[in-house]
Amino acid sequence: MKRGHADLPLHYGTVPPWLAQRMSLLGGAIVEAIVLEYGRTALLQRLSDPFWFQSLGCVLGMDWHSSGITTSVMNALKKAINKRSEELGVYVCGGRGKSSRQTPAELIQIANKTGLNGDELVRNSKLSAKVDNTAVQDGFQLYLHSFIVTVEGEWAVIQQGMNPNERMARRYHWLSSAIDSFIENPHTSVCGRNQGLILNLTDKLAAPTKGGILELTHELPDKLMREISLILPRHHEVEAKDVNLKRLGAALILAHETNIKDFESLLLLEGIGPRTVQSLTLVSEVIHGTPSRFSDPARFAFAHGGKDGHPFPVPLNIYDETIDIFDKAIHQSKLGDKDKSDALKNLSRISQEMEKGFVPNNYFDDLVQKERDTSYLYGGKTVFGNAKKPKDKGQQLKLWD
Repeated sequence: MKRGHADLPLHYGTVPPWLAQRMSLLGGAIVEAIVLEYGRTALLQRLSDPFWFQSLGCVLGMDWHSSGITTSVMNALKKAINKRSEELGVYVCGGRGKSSRQTPAELIQIANKTGLNGDELVRNSKLSAKVDNTAVQDGFQLYLHSFIVTVEGEWAVIQQGMNPNERMARRYHWLSSAIDSFIENPHTSVCGRNQGLILNLTDKLAAPTKGGILELTHELPDKLMREISLILPRHHEVEAKDVNLKRLGAALILAHETNIKDFESLLLLEGIGPRTVQSLTLVSEVIHGTPSRFSDPARFAFAHGGKDGHPFPVPLNIYDETIDIFDKAIHQSKLGDKDKSDALKNLSRISQEMEKGFVPNNYFDDLVQKERDTSYLYGGKTVFGNAKKPKDKGQQLKLWD
């Protein structure tokens, strides 16, 4: 069982309709592009990676580090995917609160359509929740459970728990491939902030305890969860330390200082503005990037900003153009014309090549301010209202060397 995990500051609130609709449209296009290019198994592998999932949420315009990414992204994907499940061969079940309790019924309904073993899928859904909620008692109570299954019977689970005392949420990711057991070391990648001794009945060393569960008061299994990367900070602003500046800078150079005519593989994108190319490059990497490329999810917030204005307001005009370009490329690709989808794919490849000789400078804060100052030009919007033209635009700085 491959599984990952992320700790996120607990945020409350709702996603405004103007963003929710666009998240569903772009999220659906990203999913379709991955399925067409790499297959359904690759989609599940990405969804089970907490870094990739966080990067997806950022590129869709959600707050870059908050717990709300999980609910909003899964809502968006469920709406987008389930409209076309028979075509894509992918189904999304469950959700938050009451929706999570509908997962078994939804899985049985899917099984009746596809011929999959519904009872087995329901069992897998319930067991994954039991492990994270009961077998591993780490202080987080589950309130969201999403189960993604393909027509081949492969599946992934994304679920989230809440610890209101610590004002943190914890997201758990599961992937069905290579599963041996739900009750013995199912976690190859459990990460999170060290919270002291926890009860972990999935630890191999807990076998005697599981055999005599009534003896728990005599000897508790006390293995600590291993700590690895994705623990996001409480600060809301995107800071330079949250971003790989070499990667971000290369993407910005490609977008703003490169003549697309110089690259034969990008000529079909000629005429698209630099700010749109910036967004397209980051979306392209979410689709085509390798796992090591998602260690800094905050970088992907520079595609479409964030609904609370961090790092800058959501540029609705750019967002809509990005959706339109990917939709058309996918449509043409399905008709046998892959030129435009290949050009979009090459954006991420060329950006990576540019990283080799790029040296970051100290103008990150100026870059963020520039995005905020020009946001009104692109239909910038947050939950607080529309972006306004700054009174004093000031001197324009060169943001990279």
